[in-house]
Amino acid sequence: MLTLYYAPGTCALATHLALEYSGADYEAKRIDFKAEQQRQPEFLKINPKGRVPALVTDRGVLTENTALLQYIAQSFPAAQLAPLDDPFLMAKVNEFNGYLASTVHVAHAHKGRGYRWVDAADTASQDAMKKKVTQNMADCFTLIEEKYLKGPWVLGERFSTADLYLYTLAGWLEGDGVDVKRFPKVADHMQRMDAQPQVRKVLAAQKAA
Repeated sequence: MLTLYYAPGTCALATHLALEYSGADYEAKRIDFKAEQQRQPEFLKINPKGRVPALVTDRGVLTENTALLQYIAQSFPAAQLAPLDDPFLMAKVNEFNGYLASTVHVAHAHKGRGYRWVDAADTASQDAMKKKVTQNMADCFTLIEEKYLKGPWVLGERFSTADLYLYTLAGWLEGDGVDVKRFPKVADHMQRMDAQPQVRKVLAAQKAA
């Protein structure tokens, strides 16, 4: 059985959703960020980065959404979470997921994690980063809306892990001061995902944990 370590409201939702869609036998364990459980020795033994998601497999621990999403898709091919039969489309999925991880997530993180880039005492620089979050996130989703999201899914008619990841990060827009209605295709995608029983089940489970 696979064991996922996650925290509500984080990017780990994408991997949690992928496990649910895959039909995998898994257990989800919540890490309480407010209690700083991610910094405790017990969790650092699992993921020395002190971050989620972390997935414990029978061959060891895997981290980073981009790796976990592909691992799950390849481990459970019957779920058809990735175009494993098409090298070009598979690369497009990884291209999109890589953009979410390396650019969109980082843009969002400048709001509450500015200390990663400047000295913790440099509050002026951190405040300046916070002020740019709304614009940067809007710019990222403008690109997604206009160039990446074909509709109804990221790849068009073919559902993939890219949709799980997009849904996860799009859920941060409101908190970042961006009205998702500015992006009709993204808004439609979110509503489509909200209606999925797997999404409802995972969100309910995270809320109840």
